[in-house]
Amino acid sequence: MLTLPTALTLLRIALVPVLVLFFYLPYTWSNELTVITFILAGITDWLDGWIARRYEMTSPFGAFLDPVADKLMVAVALIIIVQSNPSIVLALGAAVIVGREITISALREWMAEMGERGRVKVGWAGKIKTILQMVAIGFLLYGEPLWVIPVLEIGTWLLIIAAALTLWSMLVYIRAAWPAMKA
Repeated sequence: MLTLPTALTLLRIALVPVLVLFFYLPYTWSNELTVITFILAGITDWLDGWIARRYEMTSPFGAFLDPVADKLMVAVALIIIVQSNPSIVLALGAAVIVGREITISALREWMAEMGERGRVKVGWAGKIKTILQMVAIGFLLYGEPLWVIPVLEIGTWLLIIAAALTLWSMLVYIRAAWPAMKA
């Protein structure tokens, strides 16, 4: 049975190609549509989790699909950002963030197989990293100055900070998993 939280997660996945389409539309207002799509995806992420917990609509499939949807949206957004603004800073930041997501996803899967999933729970460092990362991506998707606000530069700095927090949170997860990794 398809629950509302799972439907919202599937909507988030469906928004990924919409985000790409809006990003590449040749209109001056396409960046606004792109950012609105990204924000809408973020709202569905929060809403599906809230509904699932509040109304006890959690499911193993939803628990699997939710982080997949998040990682798809972030990875695709970073790819189009780097493609449109090719710089070593953005490319390295994107590589660190995507690389960490792949590494931690694999670590969580491995730890779950060993019955040690509780060692690699989401912590506060990961949550702060996610917030900064999402704000940075929103700024970078918009990409143009807004009045006198240097949106692209702010987004770049936020992505650098998010990438640094990404590395730190990855080290926290690896340190927590280390006893099981050594065994």
